[in-house]
Order: sequence, then structure tokens, then C-alpha cells
Amino acid sequence: MATNFPGFPKDLLRFYAELIENNNREWFTKNKQRYKDVVVYPMCDFIEAMAPRLEAIAPMYIADARPHGGSMFRIYRDVRFSRDPKPYKEHLACQFRHQAGRDAHAPGYYVHIALDGVRFGGGIYLPPAPALRAIRRAIDENSKKWQAVKADPDFQDTFDGIWGDSLKRAPKGFSPDHPEIEDLKRKTLFITKPLSSVERITQPDFIEEVDDAFQKATPFMRFLTNAVELPF
Repeated sequence: MATNFPGFPKDLLRFYAELIENNNREWFTKNKQRYKDVVVYPMCDFIEAMAPRLEAIAPMYIADARPHGGSMFRIYRDVRFSRDPKPYKEHLACQFRHQAGRDAHAPGYYVHIALDGVRFGGGIYLPPAPALRAIRRAIDENSKKWQAVKADPDFQDTFDGIWGDSLKRAPKGFSPDHPEIEDLKRKTLFITKPLSSVERITQPDFIEEVDDAFQKATPFMRFLTNAVELPF
């Protein structure tokens, strides 16, 4: 399986620029084949090229290159409970989730491409309550290991810290004075490397940057994976 990827086409950026100005079903219907050609198929190629690289980094995580039901997120927004009526997402994303995970709430590596920013890394998004309790317990009981993950030079040089929605107060059972209280309050734990220019996605070495970031995310991802009692 090939590990090279020539970069995303520049027309992908033009497509999203136009989508932002025309986020409606009529425009999208007229441009649906274009969407497949410059967004879906290149993302499938990227995921396929990442598969053997991910296998070498984290063999329990899956790069599924299928255009439907695979690692790529759908462009369609769920507007049922949203105040934003726009029917389409104005970014492109994929998640390489753990093989035991059934949805986006499982631990996974992540790539996000938007005109206002490109980032990639990994973590866990709004895990179910039992998993979140397990992560908090692991951080509490293994605080030195958690601190070592965050203090690693590769971690600090690559990622912009740990981010994610948080509780306003300490979770039940934890002191507000706990040294790791900011991470214990999180409902989502993610690390990402931001790119300074969205144009970087069109370059052949973009996949190398993603590969490098995924490698450097490994201690963080191993900690989270083990915390929810999954093999890394």
C-alpha cells in the first residue's frame, strides 16, 4: 500500500471558499460531483496513504478509506437541534479511531482542514460518562506519568496544549486544589498541531507533517487509550 500522497488539490480550497458563500442545497446539488472530485476522492487517497503509517504508530487505530462509513466525516450537518440552519459543514475532517470504537466519541487521531485553520493530532471527544470517569481516575492515580506526557519536549514543541470543553467546577470527588484540576475538569481532551497556512495541505510533504505529529502524540494517546481500558 502506497504511503505517498501528492497533497490536496487547490480546487479543494476554492470549493470551500465558494461553499461558505453559498451554503445551501441548490448550490451544493450543482457542485456535488465537484465535491466528490476535489474533496472526497483526495481525502480517501490521503486516508489510504496514512493507513500503513498509522499501522506503524498505533496498530489498534484504523484508517478506513471508504468514502461512506469510513474515517472521513460526512459534510452534512445535523441541524435538528442547531440554531445554525446551514446544511453543510464548512470544513473537512477525518478521524482514525480505535478499532473498538463505534463513533466519534472513541479515542482517535484527527485531521481538520478549514480555510480558517488546519490542525491535526488526537484525543477523545465528549466520551461517555464511564469513560470520562476512568480518564479522570487515571490522571489522578498516575499524575506523575500524566505530567511527564505534558512535559515531554516533543509534546510541548508540537502541540498547543490540551484543550476541550470543561466543567466550571471541580468534578465530584476531586478537590479544587488538585494539581491537575484543569485537566480533570475537561469533558473533552484533545491535542492538535496548528498549521500557519492552509496552503500547506496542497504540498506533498503535508502527510509527513501529519505522520510526525501523530508519532509525537503517541504518549498522550497511549495514556488515554489505556485509561479507558483499551489496548494501544
